[in-house]
Amino acid sequence: MYWQPEYECIGRQRLEQIQLERLQSTLNRVSRNVPFYRKKFEDLDIDPYDLGCLEDVRRLPFTTKDDLRDNYPYGLFAVPLREVVRLQATSGTTGKPIVVGYTRSDINKWSDLVARVLVAGGVTKDDVVQIAHNYGLFTGGFGFHYGAERIGASVIPSSGGNPRRQVTIMQDYKTTALVSTPSYALYLADVMDEMGVSPNALNLKYGLFGGETWSEAMRQEIQQRLNIMATDDYGISEVMGPGISGECAQRRGLHVNEDHFLVEIVDPETLAPRPLGEPGEMVITTLAKEAFPLIRYRTGDLTRLIDEPCACGRTSRRMDRVLGRSDDMLIIQGINVFPSQIEALLLDVEGVEPHYQIVVEREAALDKATVLVEAPQALFTDRIREAQQTIQALKKKLDTELGISFEVKLVEGKSLERSQGKAVRVVDKRTF
Repeated sequence: MYWQPEYECIGRQRLEQIQLERLQSTLNRVSRNVPFYRKKFEDLDIDPYDLGCLEDVRRLPFTTKDDLRDNYPYGLFAVPLREVVRLQATSGTTGKPIVVGYTRSDINKWSDLVARVLVAGGVTKDDVVQIAHNYGLFTGGFGFHYGAERIGASVIPSSGGNPRRQVTIMQDYKTTALVSTPSYALYLADVMDEMGVSPNALNLKYGLFGGETWSEAMRQEIQQRLNIMATDDYGISEVMGPGISGECAQRRGLHVNEDHFLVEIVDPETLAPRPLGEPGEMVITTLAKEAFPLIRYRTGDLTRLIDEPCACGRTSRRMDRVLGRSDDMLIIQGINVFPSQIEALLLDVEGVEPHYQIVVEREAALDKATVLVEAPQALFTDRIREAQQTIQALKKKLDTELGISFEVKLVEGKSLERSQGKAVRVVDKRTF
């Protein structure tokens, strides 16, 4: 099933024609209405009218998160504030928040793009969609809310928090689709166990999860414990929110809504373009946003593009699940490693729970990395030998696969803090 088959199944030649027309229109608009971009173009002696093919986008300057913060709150808006009907923002935990705006047309387009993601993940107008993303200034809750309403599904805006109430809502309201972060979905599975609620007694069929990196092993854990089909979705508030891409039932990469987003993959160090299919940092140019268009925005997310045909019939290129962020990469003992790599290895060892935390410290100028992993209570009482065997198995697997010597510590179940939103996987105590 498709929501907008005329775009989701479009031929490559026609798609690239639409992309180029929309790119030229966007560049003309920002050069007229956004002083930041006008000055950038003038400094580089770039005339937006001279771009004659999609490859010419590489001549344009990058936009960074610092650029967005420096122009807080409205400096990058391309329309007067009177035309903006919605303001949302990032959390601002690492500095000033990034404020994004939407015109009425932007909201309508956003609704359709999220509807595409929902339909690709199996949701129809007959479903009851429970949205457990936080509402407020965060784009996740409202984005999926608009998309679910657009396809005619029944929407439960349960927001985050109060996990027991979330489970009760699933039971009483007969929820068929859950939208949340993957770590929160596992948290709800733990709470269901505590409440004695079997997933077989629920009506859940689908789960659409995003907002943080997660591994294939975690997907299998979620599917097994909630008895659902779990799909990955991708969106960042700066660009739009959810709706940039999402998986279909094949689950072989996330279909990018290429008629609205021009995606490049570049080397995060040199910023040179990477060959199609090779991993790197994803850079996005919006093609149809009115209020807050972005040119070559460096997302910081590491992935690759997949150009092979998909059995679902959608013709857009797909992006691989996000490996991690270029600024979240850990360098331990001189080796680059991402939390998602550690997660995949941990969940492959029997006897540990899917909740973990990585603590990195520095002792005598040397890095020391400890992985805290939750384990069943029995391992701490009558199965001490088995606990030691589990620790050794984990240490050997991490050392063999990643080339890093980790300390591994088993901790009691539910001792690691549960997140109501994005999970905190890394605690870096090093001082540089």
